[in-house]
Amino acid sequence: MTKKKFLWLLVALLGMPFSANAQRGSFDIDRWYEITDALRLRAQTEHISKHIIDETFRAPAFIPSIVKSDKNQAEFKLTLNNYLDRTVSKSRISDGQKMRATYPTLLSRVESKYGIPPHIMLAFWGMESNYGAVKSRHQLIDAFMTLIYDGRRETFFSNQLIALMKIADKNKLNISNIHGSWAGAMGHFQFIPTTLAQYGADGNGDGRIDIINNISDAMYSAGNYLNKLGWNKNERIVRRVILPADFDISLLDGKTKYSLPQWASMGVVNPDGSAIPQTDMVAGLVADVAEIESIRNSANNTIASDTDIAPMPVITAYLTYPNFYRIKRWNNSNWYAIAIANLADNLH
Repeated sequence: MTKKKFLWLLVALLGMPFSANAQRGSFDIDRWYEITDALRLRAQTEHISKHIIDETFRAPAFIPSIVKSDKNQAEFKLTLNNYLDRTVSKSRISDGQKMRATYPTLLSRVESKYGIPPHIMLAFWGMESNYGAVKSRHQLIDAFMTLIYDGRRETFFSNQLIALMKIADKNKLNISNIHGSWAGAMGHFQFIPTTLAQYGADGNGDGRIDIINNISDAMYSAGNYLNKLGWNKNERIVRRVILPADFDISLLDGKTKYSLPQWASMGVVNPDGSAIPQTDMVAGLVADVAEIESIRNSANNTIASDTDIAPMPVITAYLTYPNFYRIKRWNNSNWYAIAIANLADNLH
């Protein structure tokens, strides 16, 4: 081992308070170099340039905090309303309106080419990076090498690193200067490399795709992705509705789908009590089931006279249309999709 590599490894391992490899009980330098050698060989067979290969494996660092983040992702405990309060905040709406005024031509070009309206583009941009204000701190080479070494999803992250190398090679990017989240998402719309490789688009016609430093490229790439997902700009995403207090909450999974007249026959109405549209469109229904169950359990456990027990409140829910499920292919979260819909409505 060279002195340079020894010093790098020493810096990378200082303060590591836990086992990086549970089976071996300690950091295994031989395994680390086996991985780099295998990836270097794979990169060569996939015709990635020597310059990018050398730069990628010049001195990748193992980052213990990334392994910790991967193993200890926080359990989601916010209620739906709390989540919406955080993600669809007044400041995010205000900033989105400013961005609409700043980039009217670019947003119009994206809509013309890909059919994605400005308020939809802005909603994704706001949710993913707060309109580019959130800066990623991890060098992606380090992030991917760390997660590959950890082994839990070695194949997945190996594919991400190879895809990143190809992207840097093709677009003449400095791979050592590409930063992203600990899990490898990057740029204004937080694409992982394999997604960028499939949907990346050149927005300014310079023959390169740089979704981190070029907003045009980022917008075109996101627009292309949503277009390929089948986005229908003539359909809404969700409709906020209310349900009877005794509604069967097993139907609120977003997977059970009925036509709007069928939902109406079960007591689904608009928040003001008026009838929902009676078209033949098929939709799912999503609500905060945990909160509903908590309210019901609390009511059932109340020890009081009948006259003291308040009536069960109606249930707030969302009818979910095809665009909702397209959003879930971007991020497989019901609440994320509802937040996109709410933010987009506020930016329309």
